[in-house]
Amino acid sequence: MAGKKIVMIVAQDGFRDEEFTVPRDYFASKGINVTVASVRKGACRGVMGATANATLSLNEVKAANFDAVVFVGGPGTPTVRKENESLRIAREFSSAGKVVSAICWASTILAKAGVLEGKNATVWYGDDPEMGMSTGDYLERMGAHYTKEGVTVDGKFITADGPRNAKRFAEEIVKALG
Repeated sequence: MAGKKIVMIVAQDGFRDEEFTVPRDYFASKGINVTVASVRKGACRGVMGATANATLSLNEVKAANFDAVVFVGGPGTPTVRKENESLRIAREFSSAGKVVSAICWASTILAKAGVLEGKNATVWYGDDPEMGMSTGDYLERMGAHYTKEGVTVDGKFITADGPRNAKRFAEEIVKALG
């Protein structure tokens, strides 16, 4: 896996710690280069105290520079989802045939970008006030088949429902890169 590059996109404030740290550490153990991006460059905080340093802002993320994108969930997800650059990134990686992944609430970013249409996908199931419905219903409305599974792989699209499946999520991303 040496030479592979992954960009992990986190909320500036409120990403879910394990959904970032568990995959990041797993990727690093496989020799994969991990870059962190967010709405702005700089310090990012997890809900349980983890920190990350975004060395790229969303507008600097280009699919040509990476093998995969990972959208990290948590309560800060809506701040990332409202950014048109997030949607562009999901579409660009999808169009380029790269690995496109999201965990927890972040699967709704992929749905909003339109890249899950006709795909099997999962998401943290809960109320999404911005969308006015449950996250599972939102995936379905945007054309995905909501599997309700812990981790769902559909070709190069990998989604997971939350922290308890963070390691399996990371393992599936690495398999897809293989």
